[in-house]
Amino acid sequence: MRSKKKDGDFPYWLVAVAGLLAWAFWQVASNDLYSDVFGKLKQGIGITIMVSVVGYLFACLIGLGLALMQLSGSIVLRQVSRFYVEVMRGLPILVLLLYVAFVVAPGLVSFWNWLPFEDIRTRDFSLLWRAVLALVLAYSSFLAEIFRAGLQSVDEGQIEAAETLGLSRWNRFRFVVFPQAVRIILPPLGNDFVAMVKDSSLVSVVGVLDLAQIGKVTAAGNFRYFETYNVVALIYLTMTIGLSLMLRALEHRMKKSAGR
Repeated sequence: MRSKKKDGDFPYWLVAVAGLLAWAFWQVASNDLYSDVFGKLKQGIGITIMVSVVGYLFACLIGLGLALMQLSGSIVLRQVSRFYVEVMRGLPILVLLLYVAFVVAPGLVSFWNWLPFEDIRTRDFSLLWRAVLALVLAYSSFLAEIFRAGLQSVDEGQIEAAETLGLSRWNRFRFVVFPQAVRIILPPLGNDFVAMVKDSSLVSVVGVLDLAQIGKVTAAGNFRYFETYNVVALIYLTMTIGLSLMLRALEHRMKKSAGR
């Protein structure tokens, strides 16, 4: 018989990961080569965090708007939202990144110059913001489905009761629907943020000096691929596992609050 996993199981995996990270940090602190590599790589950590946070915030806003469009009474809004979601979800993020960087961005610049404003050049649209735009377009389609499923999970009876009490549509969403939906959508939203941190490494393809790109340049310069990519992996693991643990703690706390 298969043994069922229990929530109270001791996290041996976490002990193993903590030991691995502790060993890696000790190498960085005690080994001059690792320290030199880390000193160069830390310049890209800020870019990685900025791309992840800014891209995710805008993706959340657009995703929520798309979800509300899919739940609206207008067939036009529903079809436009569904078209956007299906197209963006059907494209690999890497392909979308290249398309936005080298097709969409020049097109936007041409459109801007067609308007009665001061002309700009394509290179004025930085590769960093082209990459952020691509991640926003990709992740907004994923988040739209998360928001839609969460909003639809709220019991119709509570919405009808709020309507009976005379609450406006906005107040029903604000005080009844969204507070209940957020408990359902928060865990998958957190998981997608962790995925965004990892997928932010794709921006290195267009030359953005994030952690992955600086790691590639550093390894090409010192030919120490093993040490360089060890440090790159260490930094990414520290960020993603740290975020995952915080999200699990928040989810556990929300479950306890809901059970009271």
